Amino acid sequence: MSRLNEFILTLACRDTTGIVHAVSGLLYQAGCNIIDSQQFGDVQGEDATGLFFMRVHFAAPPHLADVAMLENLFSHVRTQHGMDARFHAVAQRPRLLLMVSNHGHCLNDLLFRWKSGQLAVDIPAIVSNHATYAALADSYGIPFHHLPLPPGADATTKRAQEQQVEALIDRERIDLVVLARYMQILSPEFCAVLKGRAINIHHSFLPSFKGAKPYFQAHARGVKLIGATAHYVTADLDEGPIIEQDVERVDHAMSAEQITAVGRDVECVVLARAVRWHVQHRVLMNGHKSVVFR
Repeated sequence: MSRLNEFILTLACRDTTGIVHAVSGLLYQAGCNIIDSQQFGDVQGEDATGLFFMRVHFAAPPHLADVAMLENLFSHVRTQHGMDARFHAVAQRPRLLLMVSNHGHCLNDLLFRWKSGQLAVDIPAIVSNHATYAALADSYGIPFHHLPLPPGADATTKRAQEQQVEALIDRERIDLVVLARYMQILSPEFCAVLKGRAINIHHSFLPSFKGAKPYFQAHARGVKLIGATAHYVTADLDEGPIIEQDVERVDHAMSAEQITAVGRDVECVVLARAVRWHVQHRVLMNGHKSVVFR
């Protein structure tokens, strides 16, 4: 079934009365059919931002089935309420760049979900600082870009490598960068380039069990609950707005290797959910937090 006339509107603005009426009323008057609508006002609690968020999935009549036309239609309401509002064509598949180092479980999981049709995206490139997964990329017919970093590379060398990635992002018109266990700390400059369009995954022990083999460290401490966190990339290491988290129970009878295997499974699932929700335009930034319309 063609979805060429379907669009998603996402918006954020100061919470006030009449926003839902203004949006739905305008779409109705324009002949649009609302398929799904969700909203949230962050107005309760000491950390409330006072912002209102909305996601509307709708079908537009033929003469309005264009993002530019819809933007023009919405201009008055946007200005009236001071909205950060964006229209997304459902039929346009987001373009992903996957980045990986030496742990390939998340990469392999995302590639399978993409190939099997579970993830409606295009993946024009994979980048790695190691050559480990070149053959895996080739098996899926995806160009693999090996951009090595020597051990102990200084900031200048790392920044030069990042600029190669930035050039690739521009050339391939990348919408989202996924750090599928890419084990390099990104520079503030690169984080600024990727703001709002890069997702990272890591175990949920932080700030505990930093460094190498965190699951082995957790095993040594007798941890009974392990998990993973997917979040947007910011210059504050592993502290970006959280998109998704999940946990699994482990026990004393499990070896460190078994706990690691469970942890990697959780990482795959959590990252896949975060990526899917992002490309479906279900995640809206709310300061240091995020709103996720599932």
